[in-house]
Amino acid sequence: MTDFPVTAPLVERRQKAIGWGQLLLGTYVLLFFAFLLVPIAIVVLVSFSSSSFIVFPMPGFSAQWYYRIIDYRPFMESLLVSVEIAFLSAFAGTMLGVPAAIWAVRARTTAAQVFTNLMLAPISVPAILLGFSLLYMLSALTLGVSFMSLLITHTVVAIPYISRTVLAVYRSVPVDYEEAAAVLGASRRRIFFEITLPLIKPGIFAGALFSVLISMDNLPLSFFFGGASTSTLPVVMLSYMQNQFDPSIAAIATVQMLIALVALGIVNAIYGVEKLTAA
Repeated sequence: MTDFPVTAPLVERRQKAIGWGQLLLGTYVLLFFAFLLVPIAIVVLVSFSSSSFIVFPMPGFSAQWYYRIIDYRPFMESLLVSVEIAFLSAFAGTMLGVPAAIWAVRARTTAAQVFTNLMLAPISVPAILLGFSLLYMLSALTLGVSFMSLLITHTVVAIPYISRTVLAVYRSVPVDYEEAAAVLGASRRRIFFEITLPLIKPGIFAGALFSVLISMDNLPLSFFFGGASTSTLPVVMLSYMQNQFDPSIAAIATVQMLIALVALGIVNAIYGVEKLTAA
């Protein structure tokens, strides 16, 4: 074969093309992150506005709207309800979703495959339709608009997120580990707690964390079960904005984002966020 020499102009054109490609890619990434982060930054900035209504640019800086969160009791009460519901529903979803996911992976039957697909149903159905249906069902069970109804509703939505992440992680775990332990005489209980559970822990943490964040921000489902003592923060924020639109909405939204960041920080300190996607 004859080797054709690469001329200098051709090399120069290739280098220019690579340079332009890198420049365009960098610009796209910068615009993408700006599209995501700039609205969040504006919300945080507006929460420190000295104006009595949301306006940008701001006339000055003040922390008065964070004091407004404390003074306005529905904000604090609904925030506590949201946090409580989010963590309780994540715990209940874990207790129900993890065994279901383990069974679905190892059963390898048609029924298990159908069950796996049905586990996505709560997040496949429109939230308004799901909330309306659950309201009728729970009212028929004499639960009605109550804290228990709200907890059940959020748990129904938490189960798919937890079970699907556990499914993804557990499917990558070779069955040989559990079979080897069984051959060596380990009981099913010991196999689960010493082999299976440590291996699927990334999926459990990821699903539970995601369900907490989804629950904290859930409006359509919570709206159907919002009462005097069961309204979550998004429902109270919506009701507040119907009457007035001052920067206290930006302040409570900033607090809500801060709670999510603190939750991520705690998980990172205990377990390590980078390990949640290790599998």
